[in-house]
Amino acid sequence: MINAIIIGSKGRMGQALAACAPRFPELRLTAQLDLGDAFEPAMAAADVVIDFSFHTVTAEVVELCARHGKALVLGTTGHSEAEKACIRSAAATVPMVWTSNYSTGVNTLFWLTRKAAEILGPGYDLEVVEMHHRFKKDAPSGTAVSLAEILADVRHQQLAEVIRHGRQGITGERTATEIGMHSLRGGDVVGDHTVIFATPGERVELTHKASNRETFAAGALRAAQWLVTQKPGMYDMQDVLGLK
Repeated sequence: MINAIIIGSKGRMGQALAACAPRFPELRLTAQLDLGDAFEPAMAAADVVIDFSFHTVTAEVVELCARHGKALVLGTTGHSEAEKACIRSAAATVPMVWTSNYSTGVNTLFWLTRKAAEILGPGYDLEVVEMHHRFKKDAPSGTAVSLAEILADVRHQQLAEVIRHGRQGITGERTATEIGMHSLRGGDVVGDHTVIFATPGERVELTHKASNRETFAAGALRAAQWLVTQKPGMYDMQDVLGLK
């Protein structure tokens, strides 16, 4: 039996994780914690921590997992560079799955995006469009950033140098190297992501739409089961799903 802790249990994803957990009989939830709770007392009984709280809590969670030798499935997004550095340093001590999206479908989209970019080549304009519910606090979504990073990697570009967030006014013609990024917010949209490859005469679009959070929760729980048998290091869902 694998003992797991959920941090961020009162949030949308935390509730989805708890609801989905009975589908994983080898995994037992020993604690469901949220902001304001003491995390450390629950660590002793855990094999893996699943954190879907908020990026400002990341440093504390990572430090506790490293100190107690607990595997960590990290689902928060919107980290600062300092927070990212803290996460990466802990991977030398404990196994960690850190990804922008735990959906099997989205990780298939990541794989397809890379293949499409390789096949279509530099003659296509690249745009990423994402939409989420009105309550999402960060933009663009972590998944959208991951998609843009894949596109930039295929083209041997530094994303920070080529990304263009929206357009307004007299912008001039679109450059061949830029990667457009557009974030939409409204209603109760769980998560829509589209990668557009456009060239004169045709357009290719790859889209994933999530209708509920169960797909993300199931992926995170699957990652937790897989992670407890791994050596210390940084992993993502491509590793969990055997897509690498």
